[in-house]
Amino acid sequence: KRLLQAAKALKEVTLYINDDVKLSFDNEHIFENKNLEKYFGDPQKVIYRSLWERKFMIFCDTNPNIMKWSSEEVVIPYFSSIDNKYHRYFVDFWIKIKTKQGIEEYLIEIKPSQQCKPPKIKNPQKPSRKELNEIKKWNINKQKWKSAYYYANERNWKYKILTEKQLNIS
Repeated sequence: KRLLQAAKALKEVTLYINDDVKLSFDNEHIFENKNLEKYFGDPQKVIYRSLWERKFMIFCDTNPNIMKWSSEEVVIPYFSSIDNKYHRYFVDFWIKIKTKQGIEEYLIEIKPSQQCKPPKIKNPQKPSRKELNEIKKWNINKQKWKSAYYYANERNWKYKILTEKQLNIS
């Protein structure tokens, strides 16, 4: 019981009790914009789910080259081959930025680099439940990212996935 209480107090905790039991806690936090005019959407409802997202929000809010930005305001439909249904992908960020080439718009996803490559399976003939879950997550992410790439291209935007490397987080 104490372990569960401690886990709930932390951010983005996943406890693997065994291959059959997985507990996740995902705390959301509200970001306080300093430059309300830059935010596209309701600036009182800007939520971050990780400190990496918060770091990027601070960058967007304070960087003078970022003209406008939003968090989870762009929703992209994607088809999942896992359940053969359409779902909605809430892209982490949309930014409008001044560059040397002019004004550009980007869709940005923040992900750990580990989730940006296929999972390693110890025994492909008999993957564990954890590995099966990682395979499923990887396939869903690929489908989301493909849809986001096409969505951005249709609008002459760019789609980028930023990891801890680009965010300078070790």
